[in-house]
Amino acid sequence: MQLLDGKGLALEIKGEIAEQTKAYKQKFSREPHLAAILVGNDGASETYVNSKVKDCKEVGFNSSLYRFKKDIKEDELLFTIDTLNNDVDIDGILVQLPLPKHINVERVIERIKPEKDVDGFHPVNVGRMTKNLPAFISATPFGILKLIERNGIETNGKHCVVLGRSDIVGRPMSILMSRSFKTGNSTVTLCHSKTKNLSEFTRKADILIVALGKAEYVTADMVKEGATVIDVGITRVTDKTKKSGYRLLGDVDFKEVSKKAGYITPVPGGVGPMTRVALLLNTLKSARKEVYTN
Repeated sequence: MQLLDGKGLALEIKGEIAEQTKAYKQKFSREPHLAAILVGNDGASETYVNSKVKDCKEVGFNSSLYRFKKDIKEDELLFTIDTLNNDVDIDGILVQLPLPKHINVERVIERIKPEKDVDGFHPVNVGRMTKNLPAFISATPFGILKLIERNGIETNGKHCVVLGRSDIVGRPMSILMSRSFKTGNSTVTLCHSKTKNLSEFTRKADILIVALGKAEYVTADMVKEGATVIDVGITRVTDKTKKSGYRLLGDVDFKEVSKKAGYITPVPGGVGPMTRVALLLNTLKSARKEVYTN
């Protein structure tokens, strides 16, 4: 079994981004600039946004954080997005999800200009990705692609099974793995909560990508010997033996599945760090105008 060390690889890629940022700054006399919007005081969102701001600083990006109370009116949030859209100094815009229930999430996502949508959620970017056109790919799928690519895992002609059909991970992942690209060309099966006899599909997977949000759902008997297992899930469970009072579990029973897998991601330290570094890659691409040209 080989551990897919997302944390280590993310540090390596961040070093590469930092070097490229120095060259960009020398050429254009400015840094790539990411604007993040945080609504409310959700603890997990707060931590995640702060980590993104920290990542930007580490690679030499400029970043701006816009904080709003959870009762902000939707029109006020949309006005802020419009302002950032029209600011030539801003390369990327992300709105941290989830948003309060009174705000229409789709309206907010669609308000961001596709060329600044470094989260890759805008329908234009999703459509361009589906058509094999240059696009910003959502951070988690993009990070997984990098993890597979940089570890030299063969995907051509392999059977990839994706568990979960969310718009953020499962559905785009199924499209990306089937595309005619170096990291792609797989035969893909997309499974979900209504799939019957799920184990019959997972046991045939050369590459198993799990994004269900159910702690330790995938057990060893569901996995093919030597398979590549990528665990996107992360669930906090109470653990009084830990100083924090909790521990983090993935969607895969790591202890048992790791005995059968050829490659496997840990939780934490697998997909999470790669998601964060993918956002940096998208922001740098935006600054360089590599996806959308003027």
